[in-house]
Amino acid sequence: MNLRELIESDRPLIFLDGAMGTQLGAAGLEMGGQNNVTHPDAVAGIHLLYADCGVDLLITNTLTMNRVNIESHNVGVDVREVNLAGARLAKAAAGRDRFVLGDIGSTGKMLKPYGQLSADQAGAAFREQAALLAEGGVDGFIIETMFDLREALLAVRAAKEAGDLPIMASIAFNTANNGGRTVMGDTAHDCAQALTQAGACVVGANCGSLDPSEMAEVVSTMRAATLVPVIAQPNAGKARLVEGGSTYDMSPADFAAGIQECAQAGARFVGGCCGTSPAHIRAMVHALAGT
Repeated sequence: MNLRELIESDRPLIFLDGAMGTQLGAAGLEMGGQNNVTHPDAVAGIHLLYADCGVDLLITNTLTMNRVNIESHNVGVDVREVNLAGARLAKAAAGRDRFVLGDIGSTGKMLKPYGQLSADQAGAAFREQAALLAEGGVDGFIIETMFDLREALLAVRAAKEAGDLPIMASIAFNTANNGGRTVMGDTAHDCAQALTQAGACVVGANCGSLDPSEMAEVVSTMRAATLVPVIAQPNAGKARLVEGGSTYDMSPADFAAGIQECAQAGARFVGGCCGTSPAHIRAMVHALAGT
């Protein structure tokens, strides 16, 4: 079975992993994909911990590893090297029993007219990264933590050019009110429809400012707006600022209960984002798989 066949199967729930960045931070490392090159053993170890939780899908540690983001933030890694390393590390941890999603996130720049980045520049960065992840052997793509629907659509179209691989697209919502809204004002309904029309075979929500229960409201809206499966990857509650950094306090049991709400609202793909750990993902799998 390949990933597309899994997506089209009658499996009621498919499990993804949890946060990479906050786990790297907890290990005393700077969060980011550069660790694929500078600290590959740490990245591999986190992948293996999630694999042991019983998930179906692992996500590469490449969220912001497109050329625009790397160069504008002076990350100091080679685009090709870091993405190929990210794919290699995730594939090694996945083995034969799990699939790997190549992670594509925002450029970190606002598109014109709100910022200086053109659609052509963003599209080129996404095409380059998607091609590298495909070369690295990922089974599909996940475009996530997108705050602007226009940027997400550019990424979906770029991933389509990289080959015939399944594409999941996930939006970060700022509020569940008024139909669910991104910081740019995009509604959950519009996001679900536009991403589906662009070619995503799974659409949904991750990260943002929502707790798992609020994400369930967004899931319900998206579920009603599209015929493709919906994904939910909430944070471990809402972030609190502590000594200049963000911390997440939701327990694994409470997170699992929130994910159950997302599943009841119509999510078929479930996982975790910021602040989640292998303990959160293990609790999720046990709660929803009935073990």
